[in-house]
Amino acid sequence: MSRLFGSVRARATLGATLVVAVALVAAGTAVLLSLRSNLIGEAGTQAERSARAVASELAARTPYDRLSGLDGDDRPVQIVDEDGHLVAASEDLERVTGTATTDVTPRSPRPDDDDSDDSDDDSDDSGDESDDGSLAPGEIAGEITFSNGSATVDGDTEDYRFAAVEVETGDRGRLTVHAGAPLAAEHSAVRTALTVMLIGFPLLFGVVAGVTWLVTGRALRPVEGIRSEMAAITASEDLARRVPEPATHDEIARLARTTNETLAALEASVERQRRFVADASHELRSPIASLRTQLEVAAAHPALLDLDGAVEDTVRLQHLAADLLLLARLDAGERPADARVDLSALAREEAAGRTGVTVDAEAAEVNGSRGQLARVLANLLDNARRHARERVTVTVRREGGWAVLGVADDGEGVAEADRERIFERFVRLDAARSRDDGGAGLGLAIARDVAVRHGGTLTASAAPAGGALFELRLPLAR
Repeated sequence: MSRLFGSVRARATLGATLVVAVALVAAGTAVLLSLRSNLIGEAGTQAERSARAVASELAARTPYDRLSGLDGDDRPVQIVDEDGHLVAASEDLERVTGTATTDVTPRSPRPDDDDSDDSDDDSDDSGDESDDGSLAPGEIAGEITFSNGSATVDGDTEDYRFAAVEVETGDRGRLTVHAGAPLAAEHSAVRTALTVMLIGFPLLFGVVAGVTWLVTGRALRPVEGIRSEMAAITASEDLARRVPEPATHDEIARLARTTNETLAALEASVERQRRFVADASHELRSPIASLRTQLEVAAAHPALLDLDGAVEDTVRLQHLAADLLLLARLDAGERPADARVDLSALAREEAAGRTGVTVDAEAAEVNGSRGQLARVLANLLDNARRHARERVTVTVRREGGWAVLGVADDGEGVAEADRERIFERFVRLDAARSRDDGGAGLGLAIARDVAVRHGGTLTASAAPAGGALFELRLPLAR
């Protein structure tokens, strides 16, 4: 079960079904309540109409035994006096609840209740009622009181909506008419609607779940293809393979393209690391072999020891190891320090003691590692010194939000086709960059990596006076 609901497809299906279920249940409940309210309101209107009809006859002094609402009607009607006693009721009324009284048998009229006395009493009451603002003789109250109850008429028991109307009669005082309208239609309609919902909703839930399952499966099919291909790539360690890209323009197609771009970058990185290891091994082999040969010769013939050559090979090996270590740290993503460095002061410090180097610098502070930036400038100066005929110029200026450090020489320059290749590791363009004079070909690669780590760039171009111009651009310190 946990594995099933761990699937995106299953979770999407369950989520869609739950959302539809909640929406349908809420809508169904609202429909049922609205339907019930409308039907109860309609029953109340019918009950009010019946009550007012009887009240109109009472206002016209119609005797109880001649009231049309009490004779042969299957709807319950009660007439109650001011004391709450039942004075008249519809025929065949056997039981009633929800009205002012549960009596179904009218009380017998008192012997002294004659018309003349009632007329005199009504005349007196009329004067009193006009004084206190109550109903006048023959007037029907406008206010209706509704209630729900049940009644048994001629052996049939049903639920009813009752309406109570007061009427002031001239001969019998104030009476209240209770008339009911059956709620059978309301109950039947609500039961029918509820039955339809109980049957239809589960079927609709099943349809929603099935459609969502199919649509989600179809949408996620390319994801499964990407996953299986990635699993195959992981198992085979073949980074040249690529995942299939759907012929669509949705998120899954973008995921596939991004995955292939990541695989391409990973393949290039792995290949670069392989070349780096191979080139490093090759570069390390020469000074180590030379140093070993000199030591073996010295061991057999001490007089033939080339001490200067051994020291030179040792220093070269030390520099190469330091370069490889720095490159490894840069490849590992080591962040530079966040110190403030004045490039003009740094340029003067690195140029001091170097022959043929002139500095023209204005103050420009950047954030970064002073040691790494000094290494960049030293590598650029060493490279320029090897190719310059007589002069190397260092400039520092500010351009907008950038600090620009330029190192130019008056040598032969770098061909435009090689201006990017020279920043690759272990690249030497000509004999002037031989293993003895030009080092291992790591200086410019290190310089560019450091520039990138500091948020800047390092480019090669032609100097205005001929030769090569290397420009380091770094964002000015905030």
